[in-house]
Amino acid sequence: MASPAYARSLVNLTKRLKLSPIAGRHVTVTQQKRRESTQTVAQTAATIDRTPGVAQLPSSDTDSAPIDPSKIEEELSKIRLPRAVQATYLDPLRHKTTHGIKMCELQIRSYSVRNLEVFADFAMRAAYYLKLPAKGPKPLPRITERWTVPRSNFVHKKSQENFERVTLRRGIEVFDGHPETVAAWLGFLKKRQYYGVGMKANVWEYGGVEVGKDLDAEAERIAERLGEELNLVGGRGLMNEPGKVTGMLEAEPFKAQWGAHAAMGGIPSVPNADKRVLTKKVQ
Repeated sequence: MASPAYARSLVNLTKRLKLSPIAGRHVTVTQQKRRESTQTVAQTAATIDRTPGVAQLPSSDTDSAPIDPSKIEEELSKIRLPRAVQATYLDPLRHKTTHGIKMCELQIRSYSVRNLEVFADFAMRAAYYLKLPAKGPKPLPRITERWTVPRSNFVHKKSQENFERVTLRRGIEVFDGHPETVAAWLGFLKKRQYYGVGMKANVWEYGGVEVGKDLDAEAERIAERLGEELNLVGGRGLMNEPGKVTGMLEAEPFKAQWGAHAAMGGIPSVPNADKRVLTKKVQ
């Protein structure tokens, strides 16, 4: 049985009361907080850039004076952004070609046009800062692939479903660049490659008429640097010792490595079984 209202505690009765703040006082506090926030924004904006023509803080005599909110936007609009930030809102800068010799042709592919445009813009900016004259990005023809597969098997052959995949492409051409600079540019793009984006590059290198002498000089330089370790490259040291090579090929560890002792491996499955029969060499 519920207790009468007069028997309930005072705490339970106060829970049902809804107290609302005074409307006038609430508006005053809100305006005061807004005024303080605008003053803080003006002070912070003035300390961002000290270059000439930038909004400056008022003198100490007028610090206590209230700031007109209508002038805050005007003062903030006078702040100049750094050049690097301004460049992000503009097209990538480009160097002019001098000789017109093509050094690299980069093709960027993706299924998403947003990722493709972002990475193409990034590649053009990287080429500019490496002082590589580049042209592009120019749109290339799309690659459209379609597949038709049955929805089910057997009697449901007539019920089929079509799938389509469209590959978007952009092309960038680099001219008059040093081969090492072009390689550094491609390596930087590979390291910072955007997700969902693939690349394919064709690189051209140009040499003089005496390219054979240059290759020989490069080979001598590599041999001098590697020393005895050069004999380990490509089995050069083993080519002078045919007996050692034959012994390595006939050794049991070598045979076991390529699966000679397995079923149908080429020799009897029992190790050393071929050595039980005496063999003689006929001249």
